[in-house]
Amino acid sequence: MVSYDFSGKVAFVTGAARGQGRSHAQHYAKHGADVVVTDIGSSDVESVPYDLGTSEELEETTQLVEDEGQEALAIEMDVRNEDEVEAAVTEAVDHFGRIDILANNAAVVTVSDLVELDEEMWDQLLDTNLKGVWLCSKHVGQHFVERGDGGKIVSTSSQAGMTGNPGIGHYVASKWGVRGLTKTLALELAEYDVNVNAVVPSVVNTPMITGLTEAYGEEALGSIGEVAGPMNIFTPDNPGIDPGDISEAYMWLSSDAARYVTGITLPVDTGHTIK
Repeated sequence: MVSYDFSGKVAFVTGAARGQGRSHAQHYAKHGADVVVTDIGSSDVESVPYDLGTSEELEETTQLVEDEGQEALAIEMDVRNEDEVEAAVTEAVDHFGRIDILANNAAVVTVSDLVELDEEMWDQLLDTNLKGVWLCSKHVGQHFVERGDGGKIVSTSSQAGMTGNPGIGHYVASKWGVRGLTKTLALELAEYDVNVNAVVPSVVNTPMITGLTEAYGEEALGSIGEVAGPMNIFTPDNPGIDPGDISEAYMWLSSDAARYVTGITLPVDTGHTIK
């Protein structure tokens, strides 16, 4: 693992109760950052057929950050709700005095052909995956502008945000949108020394993926398998790459080593974009 120095910095991580978000929170803590860990907690998204991160899992992430010798602040927050996002950012700044890094990780995925997709499923996924990234970037971005000494925003797109993909067209649209937000925010915030980038994972072994396959079975396996590159043999017994591999990309983009990198989408995609 490459060593970075985030001493004295504060990372704000969404979707941190488990999976990639938990991994990002742990990695920031390993490198010296205090971490605001946020997730939806006791709520669920009605159209999502698998369980989301729970309050108990969020507390487990908090403990993992503290086990690294760093302070954690746990906040239950729905990224779809602007009042909750604004309140969470305010609480984090009041508690720590600053936010230095925003890790936009929270997302959901559901499966349906676009011609059969109902409006509620579209709205709830786009509100989480795209509106949520905008709302968190808006309010943490305002903090960066007001503070005036830079910052980092890293968001999770997807290999599905680089191609079309049958069965998850609404997810595809959301993840293409994350890339567009990333590029535009990078232009708008450059004068404030804020770097804005996105990571583009292939299939990652997380509770989201396992929950999806349990809910949808072979239909989901086919949809997800479309975004597995040639170095990722995606099967029920090998459901994706380790979340830590995505966290390493987050760490680099959050560090001074990437101080001149902005507006990019960095694939950690097992070779999918070779095609």
